Amino acid sequence: MTKARSSLISIDATPYYHCVSRCVRRSFLCGVDESAGKSFEHRRGWIEKRLLALSQAFCVDVCAYAIMSNHYHVVLHINTDKANALSPLEVAERWLAFHQGPTLIQRWLQGGELSDAETARCLEIVECWRGRLTSISWFMRLLNQHIAVEANREDECTGHFWEGRFKSQALLDEKALAAAMAYVDLNPVRAAIAETPEQSEHTSVKARIEVLRKEQATAPFLFPFVGNPREKMPAGLPFRLMDYLELVEWTGRQLRDDKFGHIDKALPPLLERLGLEPDSWLDTCTRIERGNIIGTQTSIQAALPHLKRRRISGLRLPDH
Repeated sequence: MTKARSSLISIDATPYYHCVSRCVRRSFLCGVDESAGKSFEHRRGWIEKRLLALSQAFCVDVCAYAIMSNHYHVVLHINTDKANALSPLEVAERWLAFHQGPTLIQRWLQGGELSDAETARCLEIVECWRGRLTSISWFMRLLNQHIAVEANREDECTGHFWEGRFKSQALLDEKALAAAMAYVDLNPVRAAIAETPEQSEHTSVKARIEVLRKEQATAPFLFPFVGNPREKMPAGLPFRLMDYLELVEWTGRQLRDDKFGHIDKALPPLLERLGLEPDSWLDTCTRIERGNIIGTQTSIQAALPHLKRRRISGLRLPDH
């Protein structure tokens, strides 16, 4: 039975979520369909472009993504501080980048003469839009609807393109966030369609590595790494980029068939700071899609009231 989205997504529980959408038809979302002799590789670009464009309009940051042959993964961050700092005009401009606004709003934006009641109504509409700019449901809707329309047009067919609603998992703490991001970034490596993270096309890890090679500070349109969260830093992921890339590289090596069960003695610093044992970390990175909640026992217990749930149904990580 599907769960109400309010029991899956709550900013009071966590701002971080891992989301997955899968294609419903046998025809590929992306990749190459050998049986049909047709390539859909160009659709990866559709998704990546739309995903990053939406991140610029919405107050939803993209932490990680991987676009596979029949599904895609994203790790998202709800940025309420950014939304609350926007002026009404900025909110309207962001929302109308992807929607056709009502005539009243158009008149308001153009500086037309409005009554007090009309102005109040405009501001009421804009405040509704402000809330939607932090909504993962709206974000995913605009992403999936656009891709479905384009794919149906190209396939010359109608009907459902996606397998029902997107799946979402609440990432309740740093351990869950790091595990989900690494899981997403390593999807092509785990599926044996790429040998290394830097060769994984249409993934966030490749985008971040390419930026490093150009000696730039951070990848465009991706939520930046800002380091240790105990320090006073701007908004961003609570890890150092180099530590995270080292963790992804190390994890990818352990997931290779010829390296299964082998634990390198040189553990990444991030793994040590998170207090995760190597075996526990690797087990987590192969089971991340189980359940709707990921976190330590302590984090899960604290989040249940915010998610309007009584029982734990998710992946529990060690507290220490």
